[in-house]
Amino acid sequence: MKQIVGVFLMVMCFHLTAQEQAISEISFEGLKRTKPQFLKRLIKSKEKQVYNPKKVESDIERLNRLPGIANASFTTEKLGDSIQVLYKIEENFTLIPGPRVFTASDGSFAYRLSLFEFNLFGNNQLLGASFERNVFNSFGVFWEHPFLFSDKLGIGFSYQDVTREEPVFFSDGEKDFRFNSRMFEGNLLFSFDFNNEAELGAIYARENYRFEGDDLIPGRPPTLEAENIVYRAAYRYVDLDIDYQYFDGFQSEFTGQYVHQLNGDTAGEEFLGDFLSLRNDFVYYKKVGSRGNWASRLRLAAAIGNEDSPFAPFTLDNQLNIRGVGNVVDRGIGAIVLNTEYRHTLYEKNWFVIQSNAFIDTGTWRNPGEDFSQLFDGSSTRFFPGLGVRFIHKRIFNAVFRLDYGFGIGGDAPNGLVFGIGQYF
Repeated sequence: MKQIVGVFLMVMCFHLTAQEQAISEISFEGLKRTKPQFLKRLIKSKEKQVYNPKKVESDIERLNRLPGIANASFTTEKLGDSIQVLYKIEENFTLIPGPRVFTASDGSFAYRLSLFEFNLFGNNQLLGASFERNVFNSFGVFWEHPFLFSDKLGIGFSYQDVTREEPVFFSDGEKDFRFNSRMFEGNLLFSFDFNNEAELGAIYARENYRFEGDDLIPGRPPTLEAENIVYRAAYRYVDLDIDYQYFDGFQSEFTGQYVHQLNGDTAGEEFLGDFLSLRNDFVYYKKVGSRGNWASRLRLAAAIGNEDSPFAPFTLDNQLNIRGVGNVVDRGIGAIVLNTEYRHTLYEKNWFVIQSNAFIDTGTWRNPGEDFSQLFDGSSTRFFPGLGVRFIHKRIFNAVFRLDYGFGIGGDAPNGLVFGIGQYF
């Protein structure tokens, strides 16, 4: 009996020793721009530590989320009592132009041009600029280094000068106004662990609203001005498995903003006072078979403190929530929006993919001055099914050329073609 126990213990010791082999070397294959030192900072597997296959698999998931990486995989090789881990990397092309054309609120031709580098200096810094002609000219510059201080802490800054003509929806009439906002934003970026990320920041903004034309609405001021500081917090939970154009998993993103008016004109106090804005996006992806992908997004949004102001923070718009509805169709102080779509790969060869898309976008709004019950009584509900197509370059970051056509259901609901870069969500 003692001999049997001894043999059993020897087998168990051998098994545990084999399981706890140390990593003697971590290397990368296929890197051209991305720095290997940067990737070694991000992955959880480390040299001289015990090899853990689950940890390496989570490293692959983490690497596949980086803008600079199209696809990552790994191999291992045993060398005596140790293991060498080789990460095989296919890099993305990350200098991305972003053209977009659309119709402005006054019916004129509008466009937006942007150029962004998502892997600056090989450590996934972002640097970019944009220019937009939407009745008036707007521009912005952006820089972000998510891992400047460590693998958990980074910073980001941006400046935007935005001027547009947009409608505002008073209870006694609709009026176009010229809106200008000059905004400087700074954020601290946190990566607590593999799944949890957060941002804390502030925006300093000078805003001006000037109503166009001579037919002013009685009792409404012709101009409004405000100087605001916006305190912003965001939290993301990400658990996604990404394989080129296929996504599988869950993501939740919460954004909260408190807008505080530093000073403004007396006429604007009624419309541009302090308020709190809250929004959460729940996104679920499911791989279907070998070529299908089901994706759904539920967006919940609410504003507190400006319930009667026509300058509500949430807009009903083609590019933001419901495809086919139009540009800046309405504003609300609360919203519930559901987008669900099935993506199917029709053609795939080497780097090129053609993907079909069938979707349903539906949502309901709480208009300024209305009760919370409006979200559920059907008076502001929109329902837009539609079809689309995607042209995808697998090795250029976010290189998804998107065309969707939404069909409005009910009443005088419009139909519309929506063009964009990147998946809708």
